[in-house]
Amino acid sequence: MTACPALLIAAASSGQGKTTVTAALARLHARQGRRVTVFKCGPDFLDPQIHAVASGRPCQNLDLGMCGEGDASWRLSRAARDSDLILVEGVMGLFDGTPSAADIACRFDIPVMAMIDAGAMAQTFGAVAHGLATYRPGLPFAGVLANRVGSAHHTELLRDSRPAGMGWFGALPRNPEAALPERHLGLLQAAEIDDLEGRLDRLADALAATATVDLPAPIAFADTPPPTIAPLLAGRRIAIARDAAYGFIYPANLETLSSLGAELRFFSPLAGDPLPDCDAIWLPGGYPELHGATLSARDDLWSALHAHVAAGKPLLAECGGMMSLFAEVTDKTGASHRFAGLLPGRAVMQQRLAALGTQFAELPEGRLAGHTFHYSQSETPLLPLVRAKTADGRDGEAIFRQQRLTASYVHFYFPSNPAAVAALFR
Repeated sequence: MTACPALLIAAASSGQGKTTVTAALARLHARQGRRVTVFKCGPDFLDPQIHAVASGRPCQNLDLGMCGEGDASWRLSRAARDSDLILVEGVMGLFDGTPSAADIACRFDIPVMAMIDAGAMAQTFGAVAHGLATYRPGLPFAGVLANRVGSAHHTELLRDSRPAGMGWFGALPRNPEAALPERHLGLLQAAEIDDLEGRLDRLADALAATATVDLPAPIAFADTPPPTIAPLLAGRRIAIARDAAYGFIYPANLETLSSLGAELRFFSPLAGDPLPDCDAIWLPGGYPELHGATLSARDDLWSALHAHVAAGKPLLAECGGMMSLFAEVTDKTGASHRFAGLLPGRAVMQQRLAALGTQFAELPEGRLAGHTFHYSQSETPLLPLVRAKTADGRDGEAIFRQQRLTASYVHFYFPSNPAAVAALFR
């Protein structure tokens, strides 16, 4: 067993400010010279980018559904050996979903710090705190933090409303200048937020005014070794699109590819980078529809992708990456942009969420877990190779295949089956 201080930051619902508070805590402790490792519950791409900047260290995902308990166990074990503090940002409300953030807290005995949006309440804060602390017997509950408070007097009312003996982790005032901006899939990507470092420092300063910088009590994490991964991609060069249009990349996926022995070559379609010399390509998800004018002018890149696929080489395209392979993408304003044309049809942005949730795909290469979250719909005459399945067995996203090109709305979690991933890219 390895002991390390840890907290799971949770809330009563989405939209309460969990990411802001987690980032503020990470920044506050990192400025003390501490090694802070942040995890994000659930299959999120955006919040981990913020936490990586706040802590100065990589942030990975914990999800008992998509990632699995074994994956979570060894990543926490590794972090405990290499950190002074582990912070875990919850997902949705504390008890929402199956599995939930509370399930992770109970499974790994991580104390829960309930973050409560107190902007429109006073003493009711104590009632909400009481409910979160006692709803599930056995939940390791550490205390509360108030978010979006209006004044010192407001903070005092909130603190005094707590049930007797409940821990207090401080308060964050309303501060539009430190707020993290959002768009339809969540927060902006870290690289897109102006003055992100300054915003994080202002959040940490505000929290320091009411909170202690003392570490929480250490908890014991089981010494779980990482899985053994054979170097099935040794000598293979994989070109990976990575920029503001293609930024939805699980850090664990890159780690898995490296463990498989692949050489990773990143390029930016937005910056005009040519396709690197490679054996395989990965086009991750992101926001290609926001950059339609720039990407529609990349005839050189689209021609290179056509040649790559025609040569029988592997290409994996996920969500926004798949959208880019259709002949056309229509954005939310109704404007259409010409894209690669490797897949017949088009992708059309919708005003409402089209799909959300964990899915599992039985591919010829093996079973892969993943997640889908998108606002677009694809219109194509292509018949799917297979359909992914939801956690309760319903039909999910179509997975298309043409030669060695595999395309789907599903963002695959590569550690769920490294051998299958190797087969996709070989």
